[in-house]
Amino acid sequence: MAEIRPFRALRYDEGTAGPLEALVAPPYDVISDDDRRDYLARSLYNVVHLTLPESEEQAARDLREWRDAGVLVRDGDPAWWALSQSYVGPDGVERTRNGYVVSLRIEPYHRGAVLPHERTHAGPKEGRLRLLRATRTQLEPIFLLHDGPRAEIPERAPDIAAGGDRLWRVERGPDIADLQLLIADGHHRYETALAFHDEDGTDASAWMMVVLVSTSEPGLTIFPTHRVAQHVDGIRGTPIDAPGDELPGVVLYRAGRYELLDGEGLDVELVDRLAPQGVTYTPSRDEAVATVDAGNAEAAFLLRPTRIDDVFAVARRGDVMPQKSTYFFPKLTSGLLFHPLD
Repeated sequence: MAEIRPFRALRYDEGTAGPLEALVAPPYDVISDDDRRDYLARSLYNVVHLTLPESEEQAARDLREWRDAGVLVRDGDPAWWALSQSYVGPDGVERTRNGYVVSLRIEPYHRGAVLPHERTHAGPKEGRLRLLRATRTQLEPIFLLHDGPRAEIPERAPDIAAGGDRLWRVERGPDIADLQLLIADGHHRYETALAFHDEDGTDASAWMMVVLVSTSEPGLTIFPTHRVAQHVDGIRGTPIDAPGDELPGVVLYRAGRYELLDGEGLDVELVDRLAPQGVTYTPSRDEAVATVDAGNAEAAFLLRPTRIDDVFAVARRGDVMPQKSTYFFPKLTSGLLFHPLD
């Protein structure tokens, strides 16, 4: 059973730091070099100075100086937080996704309280581990799913608001007794937290900031991540007309033609077995097709979104899915709350 508790958040004081809209950003792993420069220029106190710093030591110095100067202030009492995110998805539909921000006791996967669904790579974890060592602060939440009740959002003005994000202090957290948690987004950071706790050994490092969202939440959506390949090594399918919005299966696009591929399993698993070479990823079907038309790739694999039930089923049988199997939208915003490990 997963263990959660309220926490004493560290957060921006807008009277000292400036408007929150200039201080927050997407998670570190979706920010391009150009985006990074833009966020850094928005404010001397933008969260990207911490999440994508010049060095881990610089991030630690900035964090310490911001706390000393009152740019960041620590709440006096632990709190649960309700989170509501309003957004327009890649499909153009406006939705709202609700959840809770809590402190989670991290557990190794084999204990079954927290389940992964994707493979991770060593490189990103090494950098995040150095940053966690230097700052001793969970700078960004990770995103987990559960099969329990939906979040209850207060009918009053939020305590924190920026863009489409709103946060409220609430008196109790989600009821997740006896429920397993599935990592939707943040596998590398979760495994980094486990590695840091193994070497640190304190109770404080056994906790991390997470957002919990019910699988019954109406605003919870998964969009597909299409594959663009430099080489497909003779892969062949059945020629079809250009498909509509609803794909009939995995569709291979090349040389202006569409082909339907045969095979069992989830779309992402089928493409993974075919082992195309030089693969890049995009959530945009139009971008995938345009890349091929421009001659910058041999083919694109157009995929249907993976269902949440299928993701849970893979995780519960102890398997993992290929990289970029799920695209939960929107990403969680970094900089709304921080979780010091002290």
